[in-house]
Amino acid sequence: MNFSNILFLDIETVPQYSSYDELPERWKGLWDIKAASLLRGREGEGPASVYERAGIYAEFGKIVCISCGCLQGDGPEKRLRLKSYYGHDEAALLRDFAGTLHRHWTGPDKMLCAHNGKEFDFPYLCRRMIINGILIPEPLLIAGRKPWEVRHLDTMELWKFGDFKNYTSLNLIAAALGVPSPKDDIDGSQVGPVYWNDGDLERIRTYCQKDVVTLAQVLLRYHCQPLVPEEQVLIVS
Repeated sequence: MNFSNILFLDIETVPQYSSYDELPERWKGLWDIKAASLLRGREGEGPASVYERAGIYAEFGKIVCISCGCLQGDGPEKRLRLKSYYGHDEAALLRDFAGTLHRHWTGPDKMLCAHNGKEFDFPYLCRRMIINGILIPEPLLIAGRKPWEVRHLDTMELWKFGDFKNYTSLNLIAAALGVPSPKDDIDGSQVGPVYWNDGDLERIRTYCQKDVVTLAQVLLRYHCQPLVPEEQVLIVS
């Protein structure tokens, strides 16, 4: 595997509104329908109590950060370069990210890699691009392609080795493989409050980048390759 042809990525998403009460009436009705399935067996609760989960659905959420990384060099010179697209303007960060894919990651030898990417990151990116009127970049397209023509790697799918176990977190796999944990500050459930209550995009960016580092290290371990030293992880603007 040519690791330098892989773009590792992770996205952070939040609900589109700070609270259920802020939703326009039409969207309240739509969330009420969606929330009904989330509230089964939870007596005495209503749609507002599960609104913090809206960010995981592309119709009700938005992307506030995309972090990506690529491996360069070999042996002790191997390094991981990181870049993030983040901000309050989702359309702007999606256009910037799409531009990067168009310029640098189009071609039969280029691949995208994410953890649970086939179920979450890749379709979420495509849906939000369509909602924002942005053409889906070639590397994200799957329509009309044969399975072996889709250049998407998913570290969770690879970990299954053909079985049908439930979701296995990146953090758990990293622990099993001796990769340092990315969860030393916040976790995914806290991204919404950090965004809406604290407005701390830098903290979200840092968290997202740590997940990308862990993602790359896990794929290296899958191939019995040495990890990238911390001092060889570089953040570019």
